[in-house]
Amino acid sequence: MIDVLLLYNEPLLPEDHRDAESEHTVVDVAKYIGEILGTNGYAPRLFGLGQNPADLLRELDARRPDVIVNLFEGNPDNTETESYVAGLLEWKGIPFTGSPMRALCLCRPKHLAKLLLKGAGLPTAGFFVIDQLPVPESPLEFPVIAKLACQDASVGIDQTSVCTNQAELENRVDYLMREYGPPIMIEEYISGREINVALLELPELEYLPPAEILFPEEKPGQWAIVTYPAKWDPDHIDYKTTPPKFPADLPPRLAKKVGELAVKAYRTVGCRDYARVDFRIRNGKPYILEVNPNPEISDEAGFAHSLASANLVYIDFILRLVDNARKRAAAPPPALQPERSDAPAALTS
Repeated sequence: MIDVLLLYNEPLLPEDHRDAESEHTVVDVAKYIGEILGTNGYAPRLFGLGQNPADLLRELDARRPDVIVNLFEGNPDNTETESYVAGLLEWKGIPFTGSPMRALCLCRPKHLAKLLLKGAGLPTAGFFVIDQLPVPESPLEFPVIAKLACQDASVGIDQTSVCTNQAELENRVDYLMREYGPPIMIEEYISGREINVALLELPELEYLPPAEILFPEEKPGQWAIVTYPAKWDPDHIDYKTTPPKFPADLPPRLAKKVGELAVKAYRTVGCRDYARVDFRIRNGKPYILEVNPNPEISDEAGFAHSLASANLVYIDFILRLVDNARKRAAAPPPALQPERSDAPAALTS
């Protein structure tokens, strides 16, 4: 049987921590995908990685799997570990699902990804980054939204994230610096519809029907944003008032436009297998908020609902994902090019 290692980040936050839900969910996702693989001809085993990468290396050396389902999202105290783990898997030469290290390195720091998107001519909101206090005068018009530049899952986002003046911005950045640390990204707040586009590359790249997060009408103190409670706390008012719609009710021309932009963004940052691109639509014009290389793929997450809206079966997606990674292992390595006879001689000191 095909040996599949389901790699995930062992939860490190206590269950009563404010951000624990986003971290603990990955364990359930790994178990469920393992059940799917186990009933479809694979031999799955779970491995939760904590803070010591040597544990993973020992596991891979002791029992080298045929393929790895990479669900590792990084440790909360060092989000860069998401990229490091993908790099270790590449170094070991073991095929794994999801995006390679380079895409994760580019997309984890949102401000770097936005610079790349902007350089590629793709539309994105204006922004600047704060690495240390004091907070400079905002070069952007208010309102703006303050985000943790290297976190995902809406960690650190609530209704006070949107700032309407310099004093509010300074207070919010001071809070984020104390609770999480830098860098903090300050972004132009784009009031409008929020659209998500899921993408598949199994093996041909395609975008799925766009989805939408529905917001109540904006009013003072109630901004149309996806807060942390809106994603993770079913009892919170933000969760109850921001239902997703699959697919979004978009004019065909606009749906095609955001799909094509999502494909360009996916390719620009070097994603692989699957991803999600988030947009805001203002006056009919789409702006890319961010690219998510390895979004959550539980059967209850938005990605699974996007699959259903395209009449794709979730279990088939998981099986294709693993099979596609296995095929990468069978592909021959790129051949080394012979040295050209007319190439210039190497410089010597």
